[in-house]
Amino acid sequence: IYVTNKLPEATSVHWHGVLIPNGMDGVSGLTQKAIQPGETFKYEFELKQNGTLMYHPHFDEMTQMALGLMGMFVIHPKTSELQKVDRDFSLMLSEWKIRPGTSRPDPTEMTDFNILTINGAAFPGTQPLVVKTGQRVRIRIGNLSATDHHPIHLHGYRFKVTATDGGELPESAQWPETTVLVPVGSTRDIQFIADVPGDWAIHCHMTHHVMNQMGHGLPNLLGIDTKGVDESVQKLLPDYMTMSDKGMGNHHKMKVPKNSIPMLGGKGPFGSIDMGGMFTVIKVR
Repeated sequence: IYVTNKLPEATSVHWHGVLIPNGMDGVSGLTQKAIQPGETFKYEFELKQNGTLMYHPHFDEMTQMALGLMGMFVIHPKTSELQKVDRDFSLMLSEWKIRPGTSRPDPTEMTDFNILTINGAAFPGTQPLVVKTGQRVRIRIGNLSATDHHPIHLHGYRFKVTATDGGELPESAQWPETTVLVPVGSTRDIQFIADVPGDWAIHCHMTHHVMNQMGHGLPNLLGIDTKGVDESVQKLLPDYMTMSDKGMGNHHKMKVPKNSIPMLGGKGPFGSIDMGGMFTVIKVR
């Protein structure tokens, strides 16, 4: 793998979980010299395993990963698997701090993330997973978020956790779940038979991870009479909208700054789907 550095600073690539020679591990200063801007480095190694792995920089990774330098590294077995999989999906979980009105993540943020994504997209921009009834489905889930684990919940089914980034689990060690916890820096594979047609949600079950544009330190207005507040403040700020005294379910209608995405909500067959962020749909047909 030839890596050409077109960044304004040095970089390297670490093959996360891949069993390789020490000199190919991609830790700048420890196993190699950092790849300077304009330089090309050749990583060469033999693949000795199969499974769901990842890759990311190991030079100024807080900045470079916060700006999106990461990916999945899927190694398929050389021989056929004992249990054939009909549909094989790969989901990368990430979190970002993107301030309203901007289009570039803030790499200095360490705790307060407001955009949660699956494969770099937030619902309703996430791609649905489409399968046929009766197919065996594998979903590979990788987590290179900065700080948060993600309990990924699948509606309508129970599945088995069949592998981690350490390798395939023996059948006797696989366990049934409806939610799989994916820790930071880890991968999990799940499998199930898609035998019930429908549109089934799959999402992070940390409730604030299925929203966007999250803010903190705001007054709690639940149960408070806010009658007349909007009218008063809008004399100074025409687009002002008070947080609801009943909840945030209607805030998908809220105006947002340019280059910002709505807090939550996407079109569904029965109205607005009151979700955002780390949420998508498995369509079984």
